[in-house]
Amino acid sequence: MFYRRKFYIVKNEFVDILNAHFNETNLPNQTKHGARLVGRWMTPKNNSTTEIFAIWEYDSFEKYEEIEANVRSDSEHLKRISNWYEKNGGRNYVYKEYILEVKNEQLISTILK
Repeated sequence: MFYRRKFYIVKNEFVDILNAHFNETNLPNQTKHGARLVGRWMTPKNNSTTEIFAIWEYDSFEKYEEIEANVRSDSEHLKRISNWYEKNGGRNYVYKEYILEVKNEQLISTILK
């Protein structure tokens, strides 16, 4: 199995907007192409920001790459993403004003087999 953690540090006023976007746009597209969501959580970082993160499971790293390629080439999904950014001031504005950090990380198990 291959696991990844995708996380965002966002300004608190953008949390509900980003969570709705995930549930309405990103989650359906990821699962449509075969990604499996383990869970998604958030935790306050300080008075002005929140960390939001999801853990995803794939059969293998190669399967992850295949699914991501399909997600990124889905023209209907790309149009929804573009429209969402425009609705929120444009991609550059969203990353300048609301989304302060994004990371996509492989998770490595510590359980001995």
